[in-house]
Amino acid sequence: MNPPADSSGLLAPFLRGASDVVTRDDFETRLIAAEKEKRPLRVKFGIDPTFADIHIGHAVPIRVLRRFQEHGHLPVLILGDATARLGDPTGRNEQRPPLDKEEVEANASTYLEQIGGILDLEEGKCEIRRNSEWFGKMDFFDGLLLAARATVARMLERDDFKKRMEGRLPVHLHELMYPVMQGWDSVEVKADVEIGGNDQLFNLHMGRLLQEREGQKPQICLTTHLLLGTDGKKMSKTSGNHVPLGSDPDEVFGKVMSLSDAAMEPWFRLLVDVDEAEIDQILLGHPREAKDRLAREVTEWLHDSESADAASIAFRKRFQGGELPEDIPAFKCNPGPLALPSFLKHVGLASSTSEARRWIEQGGVRIDGEVASDVGSQVDLSVHPEGILLQVGKRKILKVLLKD
Repeated sequence: MNPPADSSGLLAPFLRGASDVVTRDDFETRLIAAEKEKRPLRVKFGIDPTFADIHIGHAVPIRVLRRFQEHGHLPVLILGDATARLGDPTGRNEQRPPLDKEEVEANASTYLEQIGGILDLEEGKCEIRRNSEWFGKMDFFDGLLLAARATVARMLERDDFKKRMEGRLPVHLHELMYPVMQGWDSVEVKADVEIGGNDQLFNLHMGRLLQEREGQKPQICLTTHLLLGTDGKKMSKTSGNHVPLGSDPDEVFGKVMSLSDAAMEPWFRLLVDVDEAEIDQILLGHPREAKDRLAREVTEWLHDSESADAASIAFRKRFQGGELPEDIPAFKCNPGPLALPSFLKHVGLASSTSEARRWIEQGGVRIDGEVASDVGSQVDLSVHPEGILLQVGKRKILKVLLKD
């Protein structure tokens, strides 16, 4: 997860977590010019209020936006109340269900409240716009003129549209318009930079294209790595592997502690304001201690240090303390290492490695209270001299100790 090269160091504050910069040289030139002219860059970030709240994956580009704000630049936050009703087709194999105005507005209010926990939304420090300001004034003919600024061939370059067509799935006309509308937002607000997840790069490029055609300087496209879900797969609300920004401290802490070991590093690098060298050292340590540090850091920036401490204590009490049955059976075995599915079969908590894999994939296995969701992980009791508490489902609990 290395950021794009930055030989001058001028871009460094903005490149942590960056996936693509289009183009790096233009970005550096734009920053130098803004400093000489003593004017802030207009840094756009758009989000469609399509759900009831924002999840922690959305926080990654918003945190980059905050860094621009901290360096004196102006965030331009676009609430896509018009595009939300259309639906972003990015990464989808079917069209999104339509939303009504009331639902979109209710979501937008929640989004502003949650984004305000990361970004300073005070007037003069942030510009907040709704894209219904300009799309709401367009009639049908205006929409056709806007559509004429792009070609169908260009739209069909998108991977998601290609996949649908190859699979003989429908691509609706209004979905072809979505990238054009997002690009037109950049024209309306005269964006110098646009930030988005790396799945949005096509749409960000559309902003550059439309700005050039309207006689504006094309915006810099800065995309961030996507934060994977707690199970190491793409984060989504339907899969339940996300952390809503409105979660209480205990829920945040518990969700982070359920991360697979493999998912920890990107979460550290994208969400924690700690030097990269320090993160390297943390990750060299015991995974359980590293995960506890990560959970504390994330809970603290979403809430406060006191809440993080309390959540940590509550978590340990709930999963590693006295709320478990007193008569937990014990099993002694050799150090290992042994693959987790084989280990579960060996200690008698699964009848076969296939059953063990199913439990792991379904999130039903816990080691010392933490969900073990990586079927490729290994158990080595030599690094757990005090033993481990192993849980499969709600009823199978076993204390596994190192054989004398």
